[in-house]
Amino acid sequence: MRLFFTSVLAIALATPGLAFDSLDELGEALFFDVNLSKNRTQSCATCHDPEYGFVDPRETDAGRAVSLGDDGESLGDRTAPTAAYAMFTPDFEQLDRKVWRGGMFWDGRAAGLAGQAGGPPLNPIEMGMPDEASVVARLAENSDYVASFKALFGDAVWDDHAAAYDAMTQAIAAFESTDLFAPFDSKYDRFLRGEVKLTDEEELGRVLFFSEQFTNCNLCHQLRTSPIAGDETFTNYEYHNIGVPVNAAVRAANGVEGPDLGLLANPDIDSADAGGRYKVPTLRNVAITAPYMHNGVFEDLRTVVLFYNKYNTLDKDRQINPETDKPWAMPEIPQNLAVTELIHGPALDDKRIDALVAFMKTLTDQRYEHLLEE
Repeated sequence: MRLFFTSVLAIALATPGLAFDSLDELGEALFFDVNLSKNRTQSCATCHDPEYGFVDPRETDAGRAVSLGDDGESLGDRTAPTAAYAMFTPDFEQLDRKVWRGGMFWDGRAAGLAGQAGGPPLNPIEMGMPDEASVVARLAENSDYVASFKALFGDAVWDDHAAAYDAMTQAIAAFESTDLFAPFDSKYDRFLRGEVKLTDEEELGRVLFFSEQFTNCNLCHQLRTSPIAGDETFTNYEYHNIGVPVNAAVRAANGVEGPDLGLLANPDIDSADAGGRYKVPTLRNVAITAPYMHNGVFEDLRTVVLFYNKYNTLDKDRQINPETDKPWAMPEIPQNLAVTELIHGPALDDKRIDALVAFMKTLTDQRYEHLLEE
């Protein structure tokens, strides 16, 4: 892949007068282009806003849990995952009968950044274009795109709409592979480089997070074997069912009926063991990318920690969802629960819960730290 990007970059730099001097610059323009949606109102950046951690900050009838489509009416059933640090996601694979890893979207149905980029334009409840040829026709309206596509991919790219569509997704993937999406400059990263110190509460949270004796956090949210790693993405990219309940507000707004099957909704998966599993998300920028879980059912990061903690305590107060003041709702898919991981470790008191939240706030990219106060 690197050789491909290098070769097309050389072609672009050798072609004078191009509006976009590299594949990632072309991808940036495409990422923000609302003309690639049916009603010309929505771009990739609409649901993956660079100002808000590459998630969707817009309010809808279901709050910010799911995204509003280009038609101004359609609502999705899953929250838009952050595009930040997505470049590190491995290819989808099944490691054994009950372990899957990698792939894009919550259910791994797309291969790589380019595969993911090709989905939303054609999704009827997202950008709403009827087919690839229609998207390519919109691209061809822009003379700068026409010239740059030819320079980067060859004149023949416009002879085949499938080739032109694929070229578009590759360009967007190149942009999503730039440092803008993965700066690794959070307070945690600066701490690892010796540039800042953590507060006592943040340090306690860090120790707890990486300790398998006291929490279950790093069983799923640690990629490297060592916590002292600058390229830690805070996910192992595996799929688990942690017992997330239905988001009733979303279902009331979008009218979707029946359970969300998670990984089993991936058209390439037919194992009943996959039901209810979702890909473990990165914790990078987690403190500023609420709401949480695949369906945005929880508003507050502390609620998420309490949700995990409920599996390890008999305290009746801990069996109450603080956002509803009612007992935690039942899992949408009660089968295939990750029991081993969920019950790992002792119950946490308020001090340790708050410390974990404080540590996760240190995973916020530097340019978003102002959002922590807001």
